[in-house]
Amino acid sequence: MPRYALKIEYDGAPFAGWQWQDDQPSVQGAVEAALRRLEPEVPRIAAAGRTDAGVHALGQVAQCDIARDWEPFRLSEALNYHLKPLPVAITAAARVADDWHARFSATERRYLFRLLTRRAPATHEAGRVWQVKTPLDIDAMRAGAAHLLGHHDFTTFRSTICQAKSPVKTLDEIAITEAPGFNGPEIHFHLRARSFLHNQVRSIVGTLERVGAGSWAPEDVKTALQARDRAACGPVCPPHGLYLAGVGYPDDPFA
Repeated sequence: MPRYALKIEYDGAPFAGWQWQDDQPSVQGAVEAALRRLEPEVPRIAAAGRTDAGVHALGQVAQCDIARDWEPFRLSEALNYHLKPLPVAITAAARVADDWHARFSATERRYLFRLLTRRAPATHEAGRVWQVKTPLDIDAMRAGAAHLLGHHDFTTFRSTICQAKSPVKTLDEIAITEAPGFNGPEIHFHLRARSFLHNQVRSIVGTLERVGAGSWAPEDVKTALQARDRAACGPVCPPHGLYLAGVGYPDDPFA
């Protein structure tokens, strides 16, 4: 069966996460339902990452095996037709080798977290940003974030239900930038690694927000990391500001 890579964008608000579930709506379930409108016996699809409930995606990548040899553009158009009116879109499709895998062939994942800083309630961006009403010290957050770069035991920033075999990960990038948002000033957190632990990004951003608010000193982030203790972590921020921004491969299938 020909194998295809799908680049997928979605609003995570209506879903219980990416992964298929028996009794709750999922993004995987929505895409598989659209595929089965094209071929009833399509096997289960696999994705580069399992986003949690409420988490969004700009560049999730999944694979599917289908019997018919589709022209990639036609496949994406057909799937988008059957995905309506759900907030899920196939932004690109590509034919890939039979041994290519959306998860295991990936060399990096990139996440974006959007934080809105204004007192008035968010309207248009509600459910798409984490709103904090007080100004934050970006330089202090950058100083705190510097302690997290590189190869570390991230037990402190790992969910207690994380199923990864090891808490040791390499964080390749964590950049914090100011952005003029539609509803007001935003702070964007850009994180890049080969793979992440469950709740790692939200735990890191929630901790750094405490640094920006002045409740933590930048050095406290290093102390928390070295504690290797979940109780040493700052608050875990809500999921609706988090986006799976992209997935990297040795050869970009969508290039």
